[in-house]
Amino acid sequence: MGKDNQRYANPDDRSDNVEKLQEMVQNTIHNLEAAHETMQFSSEEEKQKIMDKNKRREESIASFRNEIKDEAKHNKEK
Repeated sequence: MGKDNQRYANPDDRSDNVEKLQEMVQNTIHNLEAAHETMQFSSEEEKQKIMDKNKRREESIASFRNEIKDEAKHNKEK
């Protein structure tokens, strides 16, 4: 790409953000569940790490869901 192509920023296309966020929620839930299943075969130290990571996953899911609401509201206002 030449310098001429780098002058202009890509337009902000938010049309598929809700779908992307929903996919991220589903993937995070899947990872949370898989990690939970792994805990039964883990040491106590590994279990604690998994629980800590799953807590962060749950926080991410809540954050994603808030973003989905914001994006849906933004799309509705258009």
